[in-house]
Amino acid sequence: MPKPRGGLSEWTVARLGATALDDTLGPAPAADSREDAAVALWTLHELSYRGFEDATEHGEWDPEVLLVRHRLETELEERLRARWPGADPDPADVPAALEALVAEDDGPSLADHVRRHATHDQVLELLRQRSIYHLKESDPVAWVVPRLPVRAKAALMELQYDEYGDGDPNRLHHHLFARGLVAVGLRSEYGAYVDDALTETLELNNALSLLGLHRRLRGAAVGHLAAFEMTSSLPSRKMVQGLGRLGLDGAMSAYYDEHVEADAIHEHLAAEDICGTLAEDEPDQAAEILFGAWTCLDLEARFATALLGQWEAGR
Repeated sequence: MPKPRGGLSEWTVARLGATALDDTLGPAPAADSREDAAVALWTLHELSYRGFEDATEHGEWDPEVLLVRHRLETELEERLRARWPGADPDPADVPAALEALVAEDDGPSLADHVRRHATHDQVLELLRQRSIYHLKESDPVAWVVPRLPVRAKAALMELQYDEYGDGDPNRLHHHLFARGLVAVGLRSEYGAYVDDALTETLELNNALSLLGLHRRLRGAAVGHLAAFEMTSSLPSRKMVQGLGRLGLDGAMSAYYDEHVEADAIHEHLAAEDICGTLAEDEPDQAAEILFGAWTCLDLEARFATALLGQWEAGR
């Protein structure tokens, strides 16, 4: 499990490490900071993915743990919605509204920095931060599959089949990323760098899990997916160029090269065939789709701003 960063994450690690899940620890304290809350929620979410070697298998459905997770998820969702300017689109206009959101996005580009200016150490730091997501890649979206109507479900499965390597375990996108990490001298174990993760990295990943794990947020989950796919192809090309500039081509470059073509195809699938049909079949999800898309762009911009700020300060 991750190293605690405050009282709540200390309680979380202690609670999940207890073999009997007894109540000797007492109730969970309030988080000491946003960072403390983020690492605690990330730890609780991971119980529904690969879990931890040093956590009890019973922790995922422990009532006390679920109460803490619910509280943290509620607080996170409230913060995300407070930042969203809101929208009330016509369901038929959702694909066009997604395109407009992406076109208006003016967040800083880490990929452009890698292509032009990043040092070798900065690129390795970016890969460590990105590994928290890329070593699970499409897993959060997989939760959404059984919650969608027929057309959106079929389109999402088409996209997911590609993400999971078209049935070839050696072509799984998160496996390609793991091989890339090894090629550049980094660790490839799942969650290896969570103790290095910025608060913004953790919140970005927590939002993905939040959207995927709750049926009522299915529209936001596929909206997030659409925004990610619609903004991935060109940055992936820039990453390939930057990695080549620094002599880090090879398996890591191959991972991003795979996404140059794949995400150009996924863009249409996500915007039109997943989000567009969901909005038509379930009109009440139209605004939620845009909320998810806007949140994706906002979280990515905050992560990029935080990391670039670290580098500019010489950290």
